[in-house]
Amino acid sequence: MDGTKPAMESTAEDTPEEGQDSKGCSECCLKCLGGVPYASLVATILCFSGVALFCGCGHVALTGTLTMLENHFSRVTSDHATLATVIQICQYIIYGVASFFFVYAILLLGEGFYTTSAIKKELQSDFKTTVCGRCITAFFMFLTYILALVFIAIFCFTAIPVFLFFNMWNTCAAMRSPDANITSPGSVCVDVRQYGLVSLNASPGKACGATLGDICNTSEFYLSYHLYIVALAGAGATVIALVHYLMILAANWAYLKSAVSTHEYQDIKTKDDQDLEAEARSKEGQNSSSYS
Repeated sequence: MDGTKPAMESTAEDTPEEGQDSKGCSECCLKCLGGVPYASLVATILCFSGVALFCGCGHVALTGTLTMLENHFSRVTSDHATLATVIQICQYIIYGVASFFFVYAILLLGEGFYTTSAIKKELQSDFKTTVCGRCITAFFMFLTYILALVFIAIFCFTAIPVFLFFNMWNTCAAMRSPDANITSPGSVCVDVRQYGLVSLNASPGKACGATLGDICNTSEFYLSYHLYIVALAGAGATVIALVHYLMILAANWAYLKSAVSTHEYQDIKTKDDQDLEAEARSKEGQNSSSYS
């Protein structure tokens, strides 16, 4: 009996400490979750996904397009040398876009954490921000606006190969359809020379009839067509992410500016109240001295 009682007392004493530890852990977790800029986090995930789809699928689709042209439309290297150079430049640009947006999205996410922390301090009456911080937010807003315009142009440019492949896909589907009533399938052709992809004297430069149907069944055509579609969707997702970033940055900048103005007003008001209080005390001191 005597040995059991102290053990029970020690257990009862340990329980509040465990409850305090769990409570402190939950408060810490809630505090950390409250400092996460969820809007910036969603935009960052969307930006990473869109850029990854655009860069990865676009790179492979460009390689497949060049392979298809070399095998079926232009067997002489000099006839499509310009296109090969353009594709190589586009692939290098894709490398740069992927690297740049990886860093830029992280910077915007960090800016979101900074602004969220500033807002929390403002709620705790400990708000401090500098002109440099507000200028950085304004700079990010301006740069994001420019990048959104650039990616809108990239989105439109990516739609061009999708349109060309879609026309070729529809032509092949019409040839295979029994309802098309095509009397001479050999007269149905796709001439890539009219799009400026190869030179006008490229051989053969076009594909007709059964040859065109075989091209549509190749893995290069099928894979490139669908990868261009995915790349177009990735470019669109990136545009949405940049617009989302732009709204977040504009809201943060406006909030920081209004918060600074509010605190300046409060500081001036506090100083005026202190001056009035000091003046009132000096008057009370003069009155008391005169009465005495």
